[in-house]
Amino acid sequence: MTANHTTAESNTQSISAQALTQFCDDYLSTSAFKDYAPNGLQIDGGRPIQRIVTGVTACEALIDAAIADNADAIMVHHGYFWKGEPAPLTGMKGRRVRKLMQHGISMIGYHLPLDAHPISGNNAKLADMLGMTITGALYPTESHPVGNIATCTPQTADDLIATMTQALGRAPLHISAEYHADSSAQTNGRLIERVGICTGGAQDMIEQAASMGCDAFISGEISERTTHSARELGIDYFACGHHATERGGIQALGEIVAQKFGLPVTFIDIENPA
Repeated sequence: MTANHTTAESNTQSISAQALTQFCDDYLSTSAFKDYAPNGLQIDGGRPIQRIVTGVTACEALIDAAIADNADAIMVHHGYFWKGEPAPLTGMKGRRVRKLMQHGISMIGYHLPLDAHPISGNNAKLADMLGMTITGALYPTESHPVGNIATCTPQTADDLIATMTQALGRAPLHISAEYHADSSAQTNGRLIERVGICTGGAQDMIEQAASMGCDAFISGEISERTTHSARELGIDYFACGHHATERGGIQALGEIVAQKFGLPVTFIDIENPA
């Protein structure tokens, strides 16, 4: 577990959970998204917010760290109450919610809006970390596209792997575009310049990336079928880790909140190899 602190000028200021959520809702344009979980305030701790902890997922380890930090709120990318998730507050879910309520900690979560934001979103921050420039959307007809297309200095897959490893602190799983059936030509060793990006569990967007003329596609996870898609579509695939690719957005949002409201915000990274 690692912690990064954003220092505010004063620790005596406070804001209500509702006001903080409204600011984030407006900044991320949450009303424009149809999501798999509610965005915004998911649990109201019932007290003014003076200290905030941010993290990727509202797991129990993050909650314990927030309690130790005397935080009044947790802001995350992966919150609770997902579609298809059992509703009863029992077991693991019950323990998490009970700890938050017992310690008066509000929990605020943003999913797709935090993936898609053009400046502070997960895709945008990952592109920045990899020295890439976002130039468009994977799905251009969408008003708020979640996936993006980026360009980079022409480089080999090995060069890109080295950059990813340094930026994310872990080596990606790379599936090479070994053979493109339509061209009867090997694609190994080619230079990568046009890249599709969608963080997290977006491996099935690889076909869209190929159809948009991308040389490679970057996401977090990989499925068995992804290997065959990459080889047959002639596109390199890089699985960089769901957690690793989605640390940037919530850190950026926390920094904006700290600057806007003068509150101390601490990003706590709960190690996750997936």
